[in-house]
Amino acid sequence: MSASVLISNLHSPPVLAFAAGVAAIGFRSDLKIPEQIYQGLAIYLLIAIGFKGGIALSDTNLSSISMPTAATILIGASVSIATLYFTKVFIFKDWTNAGALAAHYGSVSAVTFIACITFLETKSIPYEGFMTAMMAIMEIPAIVIGLALAKYHSKEKDSKLKAILMETLTGKSVFLLATGLIIGASAGPIGAEKAAPFLIQPFYGVLIIFLLEMGLTAGRSMKNFGNLRGKLIAFAIVAPLVNGFIGVIIGKFIGLSIGGSTLLGTLAASASYIAAPAAVRIALPQANAGYYVFTSLGVTFPFNLIIGIPIYYYIASSF
Repeated sequence: MSASVLISNLHSPPVLAFAAGVAAIGFRSDLKIPEQIYQGLAIYLLIAIGFKGGIALSDTNLSSISMPTAATILIGASVSIATLYFTKVFIFKDWTNAGALAAHYGSVSAVTFIACITFLETKSIPYEGFMTAMMAIMEIPAIVIGLALAKYHSKEKDSKLKAILMETLTGKSVFLLATGLIIGASAGPIGAEKAAPFLIQPFYGVLIIFLLEMGLTAGRSMKNFGNLRGKLIAFAIVAPLVNGFIGVIIGKFIGLSIGGSTLLGTLAASASYIAAPAAVRIALPQANAGYYVFTSLGVTFPFNLIIGIPIYYYIASSF
């Protein structure tokens, strides 16, 4: 099953668009997407992602899922912080690229999450319906933490963390995500129907153009990998295994079912390649896009689809 999911996703238009962007650089094409258009796409995606997350939260009684919510936020924050300091010491030696990777690995991949749901439903394994809301809850905090800590460490010693945090929260990337989340949560399903022609239906097409640009950016940046390629590949495989194991164990500890624990492990193991790249591109433009796109989309994403999800399920069913 996992192989068929992988093949299906490798043939999906967004992934093919990313590959086309990388190929365009390899073939020395003169393809370019103007910066103004790219910024517009990023703004749209951030609002739309936040909006869809808010819609998911509007149908959820948060008071009844306080424990899973707290665990989800803790996992996202912990993964982001651990990734920041680990990659700073052992891979990058600079805070900017470490912070960019932290924002990606603390956040989540919706496609990987959907693939896990498909895996569970194919095996007729039940799971808690509120796990979709957990995905929305994990999305933003890790991005905020990764960007804030990267900016804090990149500035002078006397910089105040509170000021850096406020700067990050009010920066346009996080502000757009939060705005979309609040609007979606307030609008609910009825509001979603009215906004669907603009914020939901065009999302897939906009994502294709966005990932085409990310492919162009990654293709240009990959020339500057130096001796980091091996380290990044190792990290992009080991990190999801460690994070996924921890996520599953926490899920079992707080009383989630086998299916729910598998989903929480998958969320912890996944890495964002939509919301985080859009946010990082705006907040940390000096970060090397080749690093975070190569690891999150090029390695961790297919690894989780073909190998990771079955492993997380096996762990969940073994405890």
